[in-house]
Amino acid sequence: MADEEKEQQKQGEMEELPVILQLRPVPAITPVEEQFLKKFRFLKAWESSMPTELFLTTYAQSVRVLLCHGGTPVTADTIRCLPSLQCVIATSAGLNHIDLTECRKRDIAIANAGDCYSENGADYAIGLLLDVLRQFSASDRYVRQGLWPVKGAYPLGSKLGGKQVGIVGLGHIGSEVAKRLVAFGCSISYNSRKKKPSVAFPFYSDVRDLAANSDALILCCGLTKETYHIINRDVLLALGEKGVIINIGRGAIIDEKELIQCLMQGEIGGAGLDVFENEPDVPKELLAMDNVVLSPHKAVLTPEAIVSLQDLLMANLEAFFSNKPLVSEVKDE
Repeated sequence: MADEEKEQQKQGEMEELPVILQLRPVPAITPVEEQFLKKFRFLKAWESSMPTELFLTTYAQSVRVLLCHGGTPVTADTIRCLPSLQCVIATSAGLNHIDLTECRKRDIAIANAGDCYSENGADYAIGLLLDVLRQFSASDRYVRQGLWPVKGAYPLGSKLGGKQVGIVGLGHIGSEVAKRLVAFGCSISYNSRKKKPSVAFPFYSDVRDLAANSDALILCCGLTKETYHIINRDVLLALGEKGVIINIGRGAIIDEKELIQCLMQGEIGGAGLDVFENEPDVPKELLAMDNVVLSPHKAVLTPEAIVSLQDLLMANLEAFFSNKPLVSEVKDE
């Protein structure tokens, strides 16, 4: 067979593959894209010279699935450009970048990263909490700067065991955090959208009450209209001058300006932050605080998690095109 005929055959086979739209690159599948290309045809909007809206309109009738990551806004306007869209698959656990109202209105199924990140996120949350309490990072800087021989022993930190810890968002990650805290001998309580009948930990419907009864708060919830700035000045003051707050959810769950003020005025004890309101910009005030541990939004990411996510993406795509239930469908967000 001539090269031209082979190429035509290849193009024909490609056109017969199920079509998946990507508005921007999805980093999770880049290392193993060939595996996906054997089964699916990707429409990559960012590679087209056409304006995005024209690109979407051009392929509107053939796009049933949109694959996106947490940095890709999926707006109502985007969804309206895609009348055949039936499914949005996200590589993130949080879905605040997707217009869920428009998806529900159109009966578009949504899948997220499911449980792929849970253990990693929980490990990281505990790591941040330990770091703030025991001052690992601050002590490391103290030694590296040559201050130990000059200034003597570094101030003592506080133990984790025996602490009252409140978890905001007892989903996949929050539940894994709770398991680890139990092993440390902590007392756990939680706030969630609703009380979980199968959970024995004390439930607080009000986050301020949870903070008032906690030595530390760990934020594991997603960002929604209800959770935006749910951690405000009142909550922080209720947590108290020795209280610690850890955020591995989304930056805007905390009113960042109020957090900075409370830290500067000594109204809370410390913070471990993996996420921020205006990433990658981090307020300069936080950079100078030894009682604050900062991380570049990487709590859930490990090579193992990415492999797990790749398997989940493939499973969700195969399920959709086989008319089977999505593996990690989000039905109540």
